[in-house]
Amino acid sequence: MTGPPVLKRIHHVAYRCNDAKETVEWYARVLGMEYTTAFAEDTVPSTGEDDPYMHVFLDCGGGNVLAFFELPGQPQMGRDPNTPAWVQHLALEVEDEAALLSAKAHIEAQGIAVLGPTWHGIFKSIYFFDPNGHRIELACNIGTAEQYAQLRQVAPLMLEEWSRTKRAPRHAEWLHKEPDA
Repeated sequence: MTGPPVLKRIHHVAYRCNDAKETVEWYARVLGMEYTTAFAEDTVPSTGEDDPYMHVFLDCGGGNVLAFFELPGQPQMGRDPNTPAWVQHLALEVEDEAALLSAKAHIEAQGIAVLGPTWHGIFKSIYFFDPNGHRIELACNIGTAEQYAQLRQVAPLMLEEWSRTKRAPRHAEWLHKEPDA
């Protein structure tokens, strides 16, 4: 019998970094992540290529792991020049709005520029960059069970309309109107 796998969770998400030690220290200091594991090899196990690397792993709560590769033998890392900086990011959840505002104050106290909070209808977010240029988002959910259920219901309609028009569908108009505005 075959079929799609039954997934448990994301095992880890890996990004590239400029300096493994600096990255581990930054994520511990700024976001409180615990550094848990490292692998270092001179040869890539999956390909057999000679390409020394340091692979570090950080616990970011809830059984989720964030990992980084330092690749000193590769050209300096860059960004996809055709993708805006706001698109590729890592979003991490915090408990509530109080935790989001507290995190913002803590991060700004580290000398890091923070954008937000930004209202997204069912969550609020702040944004900033890590020392490698990766955009990080901290988000707290603010939606109701009814709002999440409605969004799940209209998601197929929205995707179908987007696929036809390449314009933002408005099937949940309330999502686009900030209550305090």
